[in-house]
Amino acid sequence: MSEQAKRGFYIVGEGNDGTGKSTQVDLLAKHLEKEFGVETYVMHEPDGCPIASEIRTIIKNGSLERDPVTNLLLFTASRHETWFREAVPVLGRGGIVLSARNYLSSEVYQGIAEGLGAEYVHGVTRAFMDERYMTPDLTVIFELEDAVRNKRISARGELANPDTFESRDDDFQTNVNNGYTSLARERGYITIDASRSIETIQRHFRKVAIAAIVSQALNGTSASR
Repeated sequence: MSEQAKRGFYIVGEGNDGTGKSTQVDLLAKHLEKEFGVETYVMHEPDGCPIASEIRTIIKNGSLERDPVTNLLLFTASRHETWFREAVPVLGRGGIVLSARNYLSSEVYQGIAEGLGAEYVHGVTRAFMDERYMTPDLTVIFELEDAVRNKRISARGELANPDTFESRDDDFQTNVNNGYTSLARERGYITIDASRSIETIQRHFRKVAIAAIVSQALNGTSASR
């Protein structure tokens, strides 16, 4: 097996809650498996392996008070377990790992919206994750105005406990949206308009992803940065 095949391919879909990134990541994984016969693994941070799922329950429960550092450490512990237990072996076999969120979420939510600073978040994450996790081959940010996002979130129904982040006020959500916009501009991440139909968004996402995969295969280049 070539070194390029052993590297696999790592795709991240990012964005605020309600932008549909999880749906799009799932659809892309199924498409890649069906059309190209490639092994895929889908992460939905902070969910994943059993221990990560348990940590997610704590993270999502907005009734449990904690400070931003605790949130960052919980997210980091969750992604550490799922990445090394589940994702790394797939990449080692030349497969494709697709993730709805990665540490960029913590840069935006804890670093910007909760005030820890992106550099602090980056440093903590790097201490517990490897370079492969820190540098996806493709990062796409899904963008959507708040009115539509809120409508989608409301359609999910009432939760037993308030969601830790979805229930935050308008200022918090504005900081999150602005954070993603800034990251996309500063780092050259691809953005996708998430206001369109699921099918239209998926076609755009597939086009971007397949082009990036082909580019890496031919030239060893990445579309993330």
